[in-house]
Amino acid sequence: MRLTWLGHACFCLEGSRIVLIDPFIPGGSLPVEPDIVAVTHAHADHLGMTLHLKKKTVAINEIAKYLASKGIPAEPMNIGGSITVDGVKFTMTPALHSSWVEDEGMGFYGGTAAGFVITMDDTTVYHAGDTALFSDMQIIRDLYRPDVALIPIGGRYTMGPEEAMVAARYIGAQIVIPMHYGTFPAIEQDVQKFKQTIERTTSIQVRALSPGEWIDIGPETSGKRGA
Repeated sequence: MRLTWLGHACFCLEGSRIVLIDPFIPGGSLPVEPDIVAVTHAHADHLGMTLHLKKKTVAINEIAKYLASKGIPAEPMNIGGSITVDGVKFTMTPALHSSWVEDEGMGFYGGTAAGFVITMDDTTVYHAGDTALFSDMQIIRDLYRPDVALIPIGGRYTMGPEEAMVAARYIGAQIVIPMHYGTFPAIEQDVQKFKQTIERTTSIQVRALSPGEWIDIGPETSGKRGA
């Protein structure tokens, strides 16, 4: 599987299907046409271009109903549930955050914020969504054994680097990719310090990608990297 960071919380997973997570791409363009979109919560910097893409979209029930009302082929689910869409398995995990559909007047409640465990081609990726640190991340480790964890480090609206270091140990993935930092002044962080601290004190590899940069992950790869 090829995993590309497109900036902020947006990732593209390319394998037997192309899955786009949280399609908000600051200052960039979409390099591929996705088969499936997954949305962690309703904030504009995560819902992004979902309405424009008009692709099959996996989301929590409230967002899925909103998308369906706009003609999007939505796949509703909820926290703790799993569905398989075109051979890709999605398990919805908790996230400690808010969710609000912001593009309709004053807006409205977008259901509970979430994360996803996504399994495709024998590789499992955990996208934590926007979240605070919570101890049940250890259950995600024990149940799903993710190969890669995508975790926010920006602070203010999500956990910051100190909490994310604990989260990385809780989750137990051998590869961690930081996200949701540097997009706006309020979430600027020193990602190299985060990387150096984790790699000095654990066996976890931190891949601090630049927008548009990718790594290959899976049973037959060792995290080959490129742009």
